[in-house]
Amino acid sequence: MANVTKVSPFAPQTLAILEPLSGVRFATAEAGIRYKGRTDLMVAVMDEGTAAAGVLTKSKTASAPVLWCRKALKKGKARILVVNSGNANAFTGQKGEDAVALTAEHACAAVDCKPHEVFLASTGVIGEPMDAGKFAHLLQGLAETAQADAFEAAARAIMTTDTYPKLATRTAMIGNVKVTINGFCKGAGMIAPDMATMLCFIFTDAALPPKVLQELLNEHVETTFNCMTIDGDTSTSDTCLLFATGSAGERGQKTIDNAKSKKLVGFSAALHDLMEDLAIQVAKDGEGLSKFVTFEIEGAKSWEGARKIALSCANSPILKTAIAGEDPNWGRVVM
Repeated sequence: MANVTKVSPFAPQTLAILEPLSGVRFATAEAGIRYKGRTDLMVAVMDEGTAAAGVLTKSKTASAPVLWCRKALKKGKARILVVNSGNANAFTGQKGEDAVALTAEHACAAVDCKPHEVFLASTGVIGEPMDAGKFAHLLQGLAETAQADAFEAAARAIMTTDTYPKLATRTAMIGNVKVTINGFCKGAGMIAPDMATMLCFIFTDAALPPKVLQELLNEHVETTFNCMTIDGDTSTSDTCLLFATGSAGERGQKTIDNAKSKKLVGFSAALHDLMEDLAIQVAKDGEGLSKFVTFEIEGAKSWEGARKIALSCANSPILKTAIAGEDPNWGRVVM
């Protein structure tokens, strides 16, 4: 994996400041999985009762952590999230499954939870066996020292070829209760629709059940992360997880069981805005990127038709070459 020294020309002047969110705490460590002198392990500890939803890669060669998350999502509950960078634990066969099992075992012990309440994600080099023994023993200490104000540290720990951490925050009203949505993600290379080498973790204090979270996440992933592309390659490790700690319920927010409820219009809009913000940050940090382009399609008969047209342009090598070379040959667009 390449060492990145040059920061993207589209890097934000200042990073978003994410305020602590009741019900979730973070800790990071230098586990030496691949990198030296930087954190490469992140743990998020969530209060009991936290609801979970997720959208995962559609790749037929999904990584071992993705396969684990698919099973865990069926229960819709979360207590701990463990993410490592430097090794994707993909195309690793039985060794990959063993690494996931060892990590999950130590994660369960760290917060005294059930296996289905553990979520895992890995990003980095594909095809190299991962030695989970390098960091599994660290999880207990990380869980005990996790802090609520460590969103930026968490975002930095999951970076690979990213040149800056990607963070976003929004607030919304559910009834008369203000709720917060905080999120961070990483990307850089292998970015294409259906997400790609992209890890995204979103946390809210809203009191919402897993079913509602899943419906909202499915809807907004399609119009944000799945509408961006850098190189057209889909990764084995795509993971977008949404966690709701429910602490807003202690402030009087009533649980809403219908994702289409009018009471969730503001929350849904804020979630979409946050995800779009993160998607744009990922696109602007593509490996070797020199231009950032958006396509607006008018007159299409359907949203899917418009998306197909836009992506055919965005993934066209000849059009990319024209844009990179600042050659205004419109024939390369209409062809």
